[in-house]
Amino acid sequence: TITGASTDGQTASNKSNNNNQRNDHKDSNHSYCRHPQTGDTMGEPKSGYLDTLSSPMQFALLGSGVFFFFGIHNVLQEAMMKVPGFKFGVMLGYMEVIGVCVCSYFERTLIAKESGRVAPLSAYPLLTFCLLSSSALSNMALNYINFPTKVVFRSCKLIPTMMVASLLNKKTFSSVEYFCALAVCAGLVFFAAADWSLAPTFHPIGLVLVGLSVCADAILPNAQERLFRLGSSRLEVTFYTNFFTLICMTITTYLSGDLIGIVHHAAKDQQLAIFMGVYTFVAYLAISMHMTVVKRFGGVAAVVLATARKGMTLVLSFILFPKAFSWFYVLGASLVLGGLLLSSLIKIHHKNKQNSQHKSLMEKKQSEVELDDLDDLDNGDVENGTEMSKNLLGGDHGHPRPDIDSISNNTHHTGSHQRPTV
Repeated sequence: TITGASTDGQTASNKSNNNNQRNDHKDSNHSYCRHPQTGDTMGEPKSGYLDTLSSPMQFALLGSGVFFFFGIHNVLQEAMMKVPGFKFGVMLGYMEVIGVCVCSYFERTLIAKESGRVAPLSAYPLLTFCLLSSSALSNMALNYINFPTKVVFRSCKLIPTMMVASLLNKKTFSSVEYFCALAVCAGLVFFAAADWSLAPTFHPIGLVLVGLSVCADAILPNAQERLFRLGSSRLEVTFYTNFFTLICMTITTYLSGDLIGIVHHAAKDQQLAIFMGVYTFVAYLAISMHMTVVKRFGGVAAVVLATARKGMTLVLSFILFPKAFSWFYVLGASLVLGGLLLSSLIKIHHKNKQNSQHKSLMEKKQSEVELDDLDDLDNGDVENGTEMSKNLLGGDHGHPRPDIDSISNNTHHTGSHQRPTV
């Protein structure tokens, strides 16, 4: 949700996916289609330095970039929260929105050469509210809970997604998916219990804030999906969502005093100012790397990489910023990340299976159409042959057959030895 565009796309409905599949094949004159979750076009001619490398080297390079830039982002986030007197957690989200808004604008206008807007402005208030809530609440929670706890709870979009799908859409899940959700819940309990007993600044309000941010984060991809179906690109949705969110956050943080407070604080602390400058733009680089992995190597590779990245974030947090340790942290993180990884792989497997069945059905229908065309052609030939036979044999419906002798006599009378033409 840093960019206002879903990076996993796991919560989109099956109906939306089916609609996107139909739209992907609508124009047979093009060999590329739009990615249903990111809005990127796939199958375009490749160019650039990455395409000169082998596939394993590409993945190694992109994976290293994901770990590096997300690592810098997360370390800077916790480092700024450790600065004495820094109580502006909401401004971390504000800086992310500034960086994404600026970078997406330049990428859209200078690289993608996009202009104009496809989706109506009326479609953006919901996206703006979800991104505003997700970003602001999750960073405000850092005033009350440890950074590792925030990372773990922010990863648990699975639970509200399953709840909404079960209650509103009456969707049923497999026993393995319920097991994954149970493992995630148990992991959250272990992690919160460890934080409660060890963290001196822990307050339950932090869990409430991060929980609300996860709920907003779960709604966001479904809202984005509607704009992608209208033909909006990922960059368009990213820019306008962050632009409107930036306007709202500027007003709210100015009225609350956080905007003025962090400016004064940065003016007195040069190191904090440097942290803020790097943090503002590194998030967009990290997300761009992740989206490239999704586009080139698919969802499975991206999910595994994202899970490993979150594990790295937790390890770095305990190494670089020493804090009280409990094995409950290890147990809780293992249950959460393991449950999320298994659930994501199951969803990707089901999606690939549905796509395979859809493709087989389309091929079967195409074969039936071709057979029908052949049958029509054969029937036409038979009818033409039957008509010719009828003409040669004297027609049908009881008409008398021509007198062969008379034809022969007529031929002799004309003095022609050629075969008469019937």
